Amino acid sequence: MWHIEPEKGPIYAQIAAEVKRMLARGELAPGRKLPSARALAEEARVNPNTVVHAYAELEREGITETRRGLGTFVREDVDVAAIRQALLEEAARDYARAVRALGLDLEAAVRALEEVGDVG
Repeated sequence: MWHIEPEKGPIYAQIAAEVKRMLARGELAPGRKLPSARALAEEARVNPNTVVHAYAELEREGITETRRGLGTFVREDVDVAAIRQALLEEAARDYARAVRALGLDLEAAVRALEEVGDVG
């Protein structure tokens, strides 16, 4: 579940991004408690301070909240639809850049998506 790839950017950002993807997929729900920093660090094989940094970033973005003595929770009022939309737009931008890097236009990209169809 917590696959970390050091060549893909800061580890704390990868952890925060995975929490957002889990929310978008419905694997995490508003109000749900996140693993402790120590438990997640052990599972992901990273330093606990890295997880603390990721959780602080999520809290700064308004996605989580720390409840003193209880842990870190997904906020009840988190806008999951907005997170899902932001992730979709990020993926679309990445795809558009990759298509342009191949020297193709966006119409070719749309055709490719239509041909691929359901990749899941």
